[in-house]
Amino acid sequence: MREFDYTAVPNELMNHELMNLVSAIHEYKGKQELFIEAKPDVLEAMLEIAIIQSTGASNRIEGIYTSDDRLDALVKFKAEPRNRSEREIAGYREVLSTIHESYDYVVPRTNVILHLHRDLYQFSPVSSGGKFKNSDNIISEIDSSGRSKVRFQPLSAFETPEAVNRLTSTFIEAINAEKYDPLLLIPMFILDFLCIHPFNDGNGRMSRLLTLLLLYRSGYVVGKYISIEMIVEKTKETYYEVLLESSSGWYEGGNDYSPFVKYCLEVILSAYKEFSSRVELMQNRSLSKPERIRVLFDNTLQKLSKRMILEKCPDISTSTVEITLASLLREGYILKTGAGKNTAYIRNMEQPDKDK
Repeated sequence: MREFDYTAVPNELMNHELMNLVSAIHEYKGKQELFIEAKPDVLEAMLEIAIIQSTGASNRIEGIYTSDDRLDALVKFKAEPRNRSEREIAGYREVLSTIHESYDYVVPRTNVILHLHRDLYQFSPVSSGGKFKNSDNIISEIDSSGRSKVRFQPLSAFETPEAVNRLTSTFIEAINAEKYDPLLLIPMFILDFLCIHPFNDGNGRMSRLLTLLLLYRSGYVVGKYISIEMIVEKTKETYYEVLLESSSGWYEGGNDYSPFVKYCLEVILSAYKEFSSRVELMQNRSLSKPERIRVLFDNTLQKLSKRMILEKCPDISTSTVEITLASLLREGYILKTGAGKNTAYIRNMEQPDKDK
């Protein structure tokens, strides 16, 4: 039986690189409350956007899709789910809302995890929601020749209930002991959860929901305003690579947590950096709203769609964005690419900065 012990963090996690990541996140966390107090109305808009992005991204990682318009309507409770994919999206929305509103009271014990999993499937006709797997499962992958092969063998269905009980109880004890930083313990817990793979379906989505829950309970609430799930989606290949690397030798207790922990810390730090840059841009009272949109193009070499600009500047109206984009196009400051839904804009690097 695989043992779980968070009272002694492996030595490989106490290296200089990981400690630097932890320290950087601590610095941003220290500024977090000042950011949150700065513009509560704007942050409310950021929260709404992040919920939509998180719900869409976490489901897309698992191959569950719907259109942007339907996603918006489902998350904002303006539509009822029409099919299986939308039922699962609506379920994710419900659990995410619970975590956002009640994380202080949602202790990650076995019965709570089962309850959250049940809610994940509350719109689905399947009866497996809120129940541990009833048969052994495997994590497989398709090789270059198109053949399916076993990548990882999780715990058996028989072992799972007791394993989750020990997993949650030892984690809570370690968090309460305050011996080690939660930023190290949380990724270890999530990796162990994924390696147990306790459910017939929904393990990946549950792991991301539990990540948010545990971060919020430890005071790291950046995921409410910047979608951590979207960052994971954008780095999905790396996510699967480090998951494979850190799960090797897991059953025997000989795995190396550090690749997965490092990845998780980098994702959290990336979210804090994005949060900081957005709030600081909004707090710059010397800039008008059109000037802030110009700054967005100054700060990136990537294409920006109208939707992306509205997400980054939720206090700026659609009409202001459209007027500003038209003005910047006439000026030659930006270039238009694509058409229809694929329309985007990019900084015209042939034109010198007006301040130079």
